[in-house]
Amino acid sequence: MISAQLVVASLLGWLQREHSEAIGYLREENRILKAQLGNRRLRLTDDERRRLANVGARLGRRRLMQVATVVTPDTILRWHRRLIARKWTYSHRQPGRPGVLAEIRRLVVRMATENPTWGYTRIQGALKKVGHRVARSTVAAILKEQGIPPSGARSTSWQTFLRAHWRAIVAADFFTTEVWTSRGLVTMYTVFVIELH
Repeated sequence: MISAQLVVASLLGWLQREHSEAIGYLREENRILKAQLGNRRLRLTDDERRRLANVGARLGRRRLMQVATVVTPDTILRWHRRLIARKWTYSHRQPGRPGVLAEIRRLVVRMATENPTWGYTRIQGALKKVGHRVARSTVAAILKEQGIPPSGARSTSWQTFLRAHWRAIVAADFFTTEVWTSRGLVTMYTVFVIELH
């Protein structure tokens, strides 16, 4: 019985001595590396900080004072506290659906002003054709925010129409001229088209 305890005690002593020697070697290696760095600051990645924080927190502050050479124990423990805080911090996302893109808002307003007779459903359909799926109620809300009334209440003056469609409007006309030829009096037709813009 005594011999078994003696064997276990000597085995534990040997393991402890081996661990102490390994730790002593690693400390000395860290001191040499730190001396080679000189005044330059060691840049650690987030992953390296996380790994040091996890191991350092298990050691505790008193043990870290003996072991840590690259950064101070307070820094390692601060990194660990941040890891814990980040784990329990939830993003503060606004409830509800995301807002409508500014591009869609501009398109809705442009379509409504350039086409005064278009209602909410027609604008919704036009948006769908260009790849934007927007609800009819969203179109109505955007126009209401901009102070644009529904299609029946919007002004449809000739000037508004011309301004909205100026690039697409052409003027066409024709006239006739009587010309004497070898066959007699012939009516010539002249047609012309003008792009107004």
